[in-house]
Amino acid sequence: MHTTVNIDDKPVAVELSSAAADALARRDTPLLAEMELLFSCLIRKQVRFIEGGGAEDSTPITDGLALRFRPVMTAACHVSDLGRDAPPLADFPIVNARAFIPRWLRIDYRGGQWHGEFGYRH
Repeated sequence: MHTTVNIDDKPVAVELSSAAADALARRDTPLLAEMELLFSCLIRKQVRFIEGGGAEDSTPITDGLALRFRPVMTAACHVSDLGRDAPPLADFPIVNARAFIPRWLRIDYRGGQWHGEFGYRH
C-alpha cells in the first residue's frame, strides 16, 4: 500500500509492505508508528511501534495505524551511552520542526516484528 499523509503541512510518502498491511488487518488494537529523530552526540533515526494507538498529535494513515514525528534529545552526551538501548529522552523543542520531518516512511512486518525506516531523499 502506498499513500501520502501530511504532517505539519509537509507530505510524507508512506509505504506498507503487503505483510504489514495483512498484519494490520488482523489487529484488534491500533498501532502508532513514531518516527523518532534523536539529537545527541550523534543523530539517530528510529521508528518505534507503540501498541494501543495514536497520541493526540498523531496523523491517521489507516483505520488501525497512525503516524507521529518526534524529535528528541538526551540530557547529556556521554560516549559510554552510545551502545545503550534507552538513554533518558526529552522532547526536543525545534523551532521549525517542519524542516526535519522526513519525506518517506517504509513499514514492514517480518518474523512477528514491526520494522520501519524513514528518510529525507526520495
